[in-house]
Amino acid sequence: MAAANSHFLDIRGCSGHLRMHQHSGRWLLSEASSHSLARTSLFNIQSKMSFKGLLKDEDVAAAVQAFAAADSFNHTQFFAKAGLTGKSDDDLKKAFYLVDQDKSGFIEEEELKLFLQTFSAGARALTDKETKAFLKAGDVDGDGMIGVDEFVTLVKA
Repeated sequence: MAAANSHFLDIRGCSGHLRMHQHSGRWLLSEASSHSLARTSLFNIQSKMSFKGLLKDEDVAAAVQAFAAADSFNHTQFFAKAGLTGKSDDDLKKAFYLVDQDKSGFIEEEELKLFLQTFSAGARALTDKETKAFLKAGDVDGDGMIGVDEFVTLVKA
């Protein structure tokens, strides 16, 4: 969806919000949007490259496709389909740090919402219902986030 006035253009979609401005008759991405877009694109490239050797592309694609419909996500089934179940603790920790987009050491609710996009840039965002259920399943200590050990336990459950 796009909204414009004489100087700004806001573009909102399922994966974010871009703001453009007009300068000398040309539309340019605002600085914040260009940084966000670059960071997101770089993250998606790094994630895809980083899952190489850890997971098979065809398994990841099948797992993402299996949960393409809204409110269909099941973390246990996703982990199995993607090939995470049965991986070593070290491999699961590598996967955790790819999902932890802001590198805080925790997977927060917003990162869980974008969980499928971590594995495939074109995937959908999880619904609020799916995100909250996923967080509830993994947040053992009740701090509102999933730590690395909680993630390993969740995948192995």
